[in-house]
Amino acid sequence: MTEIGIFNYPGAQQAALYGLTDMFTIASGFSLEHGGSAIKTSHWALEDLGREESLSALIVPGTLAGTPPFAGMESCTAWLRGLHGRGVTLCSVCGGAFVLASTGLLDGRTVTTHWMFAGRLAELYPAVRVDSDKLMIEDGDLITAGGVMAWVDLGLKLVYRFLGPSVMLHTARFFLVDPAGREQRFYSSFTPNLTHGDELVLGVQHWLQQHYAEAHSVTAMASRTQLSERTFLRRFQKATGLKPTEYVQSLRVGKAREALEFSKDSVNEIAWQVGYEDPGAFRKIFHRIIGLSPGDYRRRFAVGLN
Repeated sequence: MTEIGIFNYPGAQQAALYGLTDMFTIASGFSLEHGGSAIKTSHWALEDLGREESLSALIVPGTLAGTPPFAGMESCTAWLRGLHGRGVTLCSVCGGAFVLASTGLLDGRTVTTHWMFAGRLAELYPAVRVDSDKLMIEDGDLITAGGVMAWVDLGLKLVYRFLGPSVMLHTARFFLVDPAGREQRFYSSFTPNLTHGDELVLGVQHWLQQHYAEAHSVTAMASRTQLSERTFLRRFQKATGLKPTEYVQSLRVGKAREALEFSKDSVNEIAWQVGYEDPGAFRKIFHRIIGLSPGDYRRRFAVGLN
């Protein structure tokens, strides 16, 4: 029998704790009915860290109380490193990535977390590569999942790993969830960094928020700051994490998403509204940033248009 532990640290999301327990119970029941093995689920609190364990994987859930660290997190660092050293696969959901990152085990690895926490995780742990577009990143001995509800995707991945694809598909059907094809960027919104402290760059950001649909050259944006183009490019990217052209594209795609969700305007009309004269170019940029075509995005997320 495979044992998967779930770390019930202070503030851990209880929906993930008990939802994963239920998922592994359902999966195990189906597997046993067909002559397969099962998953045993165990819950681990801070006071349990010294007890005997025979884990194959340990899951660190997210938290609804903000991002860790939590009181007593230092005491679990050696425990997590020890588990990893004995071959236990370490997994995190949402803000649980902060707990794993504190061990140093994520250094040099690519991980995901909730898109709202990605900047903070990268700031606190610069040796960790953060890719918040992905809903889940499986990297052998480390698996990280993004959003608050990404425990569903992580649970299915572990069912697949330990009980096989047939059991995973049955479990997904039982919970009425799509077992594949989702990405976090389908759901995240563009939230520009406005607290970087560079007043000249901030002025350009505020101006772009109102004039995103107009044609903008880097030269014109730099002239608004009275900086040289080279200096402006360097300071803008340092402050926002994006090149000016990427920033404008993200603004425009964000506005296009709103129109696709809440209006009946055609894709070509929306492309023109957000500043693209060429609908084909708009479709390519939208797909690159969101991971879906504008039409597919509308079919998934349009609100009240039927």
